[in-house]
Amino acid sequence: MQNNKTQSSKLLKLILFALLGTISMLLMFLKFPLPFLPSYLTIDFSDVPALLAALLFSPVAGVIVELVKNLLHLIIGGGEPVGVAANFLAGILFVVPVSVLYHKFKGVKSLVSGLVTGTVVMAIGMGILNYFLILPAYSLFMGMEEMAIPTVKWATVIGGILPFNAIKGVIVGVLFVPVFAKLRPWLEKKRLTLN
Repeated sequence: MQNNKTQSSKLLKLILFALLGTISMLLMFLKFPLPFLPSYLTIDFSDVPALLAALLFSPVAGVIVELVKNLLHLIIGGGEPVGVAANFLAGILFVVPVSVLYHKFKGVKSLVSGLVTGTVVMAIGMGILNYFLILPAYSLFMGMEEMAIPTVKWATVIGGILPFNAIKGVIVGVLFVPVFAKLRPWLEKKRLTLN
């Protein structure tokens, strides 16, 4: 009997992760550019469902939702592989620190501290990853030879990638705090039924 309950709970979690990943992928299509940054850098709110999963369960749950979102986006042709990989990495760099701090200290202060930390980690981490991996991959696989030039990479990271990820983290965080505050009691009840 206990084994059936455990299997049922695991199945419900997988269904929830798939549902959140699908919602997250749909949110990727509701995007907007920032007027002072390159137009290919767009803000969306697709990390919100991953944050919910990560705070409700664990950092791994957030990573699973990010993975589902990006795999679905790739499958339906919503993006090319390098951009999808970059989105996945950015999501992990943002969601995991938020979740780790929240689960360690449980509270609004830890959530806000986590969002600030996640924003800094995402901005700096994506700057480094873009300089050394992502922009060279665009050069190699997407025919954007200029992205292999160090000065172009540096200008792209400092003038675009770094400020974009910082602004994205702030916007998503400002939106997420009131949403989470409203949903938290309901989510905690649901979490207890799924464990």
